[in-house]
Amino acid sequence: MQNLLQNKTFLVAGAGGLLGTRLVAAILEQGAKVIAADINVESMETRLRSLGVDPTNEKLSLVSLDVTNETSVKSFFLTDLKIDGAVNTTYPRNKTYGSHFFDVTLESFNENLSLHLGSMFLFTQQCAKYFTQCQTPFSLVNISSIYGVVAPKFDIYNNTKMTMPVEYAAIKSATLHLNKYTVAYVNDSRFRINCVSPGGIFDHQPEPFLEAYKSHTHGAGMLDVTEIIGSVLFLLSEQSRYVTGQNIIVDDGFSL
Repeated sequence: MQNLLQNKTFLVAGAGGLLGTRLVAAILEQGAKVIAADINVESMETRLRSLGVDPTNEKLSLVSLDVTNETSVKSFFLTDLKIDGAVNTTYPRNKTYGSHFFDVTLESFNENLSLHLGSMFLFTQQCAKYFTQCQTPFSLVNISSIYGVVAPKFDIYNNTKMTMPVEYAAIKSATLHLNKYTVAYVNDSRFRINCVSPGGIFDHQPEPFLEAYKSHTHGAGMLDVTEIIGSVLFLLSEQSRYVTGQNIIVDDGFSL
């Protein structure tokens, strides 16, 4: 599986995040060039360095991109891009995101949909437009979630202050259909969009939650973020040439 992406170039949006930074490293290891985009370039560079990624690598470009800003995104795609695909790992949200269901205001709900799903639409739209202009094979991977597929298991949040945000469920389920809409609209086998839907990713959550979550899996519990990488690489590669509009769930049986 080494050098799956040799001689290709990929854009990673949200490249300073938990998943994005590791994707940058993994794509580089597969022999591809990476345009790493994030709203905070300085923070992205620091996190990449912490993973052993050299920001001066000639195959790596660090760029600023605000996916919630229409002018920023459209201007970015009008530059002299030569990319074979993209991964959108961004996760924009407002300050009240994560409130319990009855505490979520309509204003906050709408704002989070605008920030996250709206930016997902904008990025996906511009990738499609890029393809129609360049007419070269393109693979886009969007990140959904198991909670875009199944209802939350609220019992795992007992004894914690956590919840499963209603906005998240709405956004991630809509992402799956946005993909299908877009590939059906473009209607060209050279242009593909797919999703990876992770289960819970370990990020130092409270122990009661970790134990409860693990009881719903086949034994792995919360996954390390690196467990998601292989599915993304597969979808970017020629090995998935005719896989389109699909969703790969990586959750050790949580959603069964």
